[in-house]
Amino acid sequence: MSQKTTPIVHTAGLCKVFRDFWRRPKVAAVKDLNMEIRPGQIFGLLGPNGSGKSTTIKMLLGLLYPSRGRIAVFGKAPTDVSVKNRIGFLPEESYLYRFLDARETLDYYGRLFRLPERVRTHRTEKLLDMVGLRHEARRRIGEYSKGMARRIGLAQALINDPEFLILDEPTSGLDPIGTRQIKDVIRELGRMGKTILLSSHVLADVEDVCDEISILYGGQQRAAGDIKDLLSKTELTQITTEKLSEETIEHIRDLLTRLEKKDIVSVGAPRHRLEDFFIQVVQESHRANIATSGVRAVGEMPDFLGERTRSLVQSLVEAGRRRDVAAPTGGEVVEPAPIVETPRRAVVEELLASAKEDRRAPEAQEDSPPPAEGPRRAPVEADRAVIDGLLKGSGGGDHSP
Repeated sequence: MSQKTTPIVHTAGLCKVFRDFWRRPKVAAVKDLNMEIRPGQIFGLLGPNGSGKSTTIKMLLGLLYPSRGRIAVFGKAPTDVSVKNRIGFLPEESYLYRFLDARETLDYYGRLFRLPERVRTHRTEKLLDMVGLRHEARRRIGEYSKGMARRIGLAQALINDPEFLILDEPTSGLDPIGTRQIKDVIRELGRMGKTILLSSHVLADVEDVCDEISILYGGQQRAAGDIKDLLSKTELTQITTEKLSEETIEHIRDLLTRLEKKDIVSVGAPRHRLEDFFIQVVQESHRANIATSGVRAVGEMPDFLGERTRSLVQSLVEAGRRRDVAAPTGGEVVEPAPIVETPRRAVVEELLASAKEDRRAPEAQEDSPPPAEGPRRAPVEADRAVIDGLLKGSGGGDHSP
């Protein structure tokens, strides 16, 4: 199956039954769930409390084992460690260290993903701009409001530039401005090729950003599909035009009666959505430079969030070019392809450099006893020879001395 059609998430007959102390079935949280989330899709997971949404998310993250059925994330088991680096997760409650400030929080999560210091610093500043918390970055997380904690929680979910982003109630505790901003971020991430699973009780949020939805009830999937198809009223036709006079409306009514044997269902002026009107009032206040102690305007989308997608496309293109090179014929002697430097070699070089610094003879060791007689070799050079041999061996090179 091609890379474009392979689903990011695939479940088949997924079930989860919670048991009591005597291993008797107590609660069937998820029952026979069949679900697919494709690359680049914004997928909405809906349902009332106790419908199985959180249990499903925990199984996708490998935090719970399914009782029955199959589940795959990136074609692997959710418990596979290699999958974790490709996922970003915003839980329903922001479990953050309250005595760290925003920069320290993002730096900490960047360290968990083993990001270099330069990369952590760059991404931290970009993400703080994106969520509008740069001016509050030195405050402890424990002093943040719930809405501000949700913002920094979203930033930590993006610190590793994930391919698959799981958001559980991302707009919980946010004001209407923050809600609109987070929805804009989700839509932009979708346009950048990120795959997003959104679980929310705010149905308007899901309707605004999701491509497909799945509605759960009692652990079972009761409805699923493209959100436009599910919500469209195919039995009605809507025509929007500039304001018409009563006389024109009567002519249209007569025309419908004569030609279609139908009548107009309703006539009225369209309304602005309250969210749009609220945003408009706030933006006008902002342009008027009215002072506020609330969250500042958010910044642009960080450029690093598209790096993983771009690198994946480039690697696929390079692989295609290598396959297009014709194999030599006629007994030509072909030079073996050079071994590509892997991240392991960079790590080894760094370790050898630090070992070399540590093994420089300090003055404090002048009184130490001399080593035993025998053939001696510089320890750093010996380590380098061993490591080079191991690296060549792992790349298919010659193991001979």
